[in-house]
Amino acid sequence: MNDSLVIIPTYNEKDNIERMIKKVYSLNKGFDILIIDDNSPDGTAGIIKNLQVQNPDRLFLIERPVKLGLGTAYITGFKWAIQKDYEYIFEMDADFSHNPNDLLCLYEACAIRGADLAIGSRYKTGVNVVNWPIGRVIMSYYASAYVRFITGMDVKDTTAGFICYRKKILQAIDLDNIRFRGYGFQIEMKFSAWKIGFKIEEVPIIFTDRKLGQSKMSGGIFNEAFFGVIKLKLRSWFTKYPKMEFID
Repeated sequence: MNDSLVIIPTYNEKDNIERMIKKVYSLNKGFDILIIDDNSPDGTAGIIKNLQVQNPDRLFLIERPVKLGLGTAYITGFKWAIQKDYEYIFEMDADFSHNPNDLLCLYEACAIRGADLAIGSRYKTGVNVVNWPIGRVIMSYYASAYVRFITGMDVKDTTAGFICYRKKILQAIDLDNIRFRGYGFQIEMKFSAWKIGFKIEEVPIIFTDRKLGQSKMSGGIFNEAFFGVIKLKLRSWFTKYPKMEFID
């Protein structure tokens, strides 16, 4: 078993998933992969099962009966990773909007530079987004600015979904009490880590919109993130977060 696990939620990713798995395995570091598939009708899970024959100790699959949302997929993966004792746990999309080569950069931020949470950031050094409509770029950029304003969290890309967590973060956060299920989940996880006092580093990446398959972004998902931030801030006033000195 490697020390690093890449968690990839999937729903109808048959056009991307095999290429993504093979690319991750080609990197100059060992990464295991856990796919959380929400009963994709396009046969995504079948492709993964075929690849498991070649990689029985590095490729894992959890199949869920229905589409249950991004946040619950990651929480399922986090709990599995903790149980298996992985030290570095990554979030990543299947569609190549996240460049697999950047897994190495996130790993180095945690394993070498000592970050507890490394964020693949689209906005650390300006706006590094390719192939998005300008309206979506503006919406995403100013959403992160809004989150910073409301929460006080000094993170440029608060909705980023390309992340490396040290295991101790996921052990410290009460995963069963994470409320958001869509992209707001990404904000809530970062906010919880920040409130506890973990060291966060943003690693500049170039985000490229998917070329194959269909985007899962919707207005409802974005609204959850946008309007839920005030509730998140208010709830934090009544939440007792673990103290860093008691976290190994």
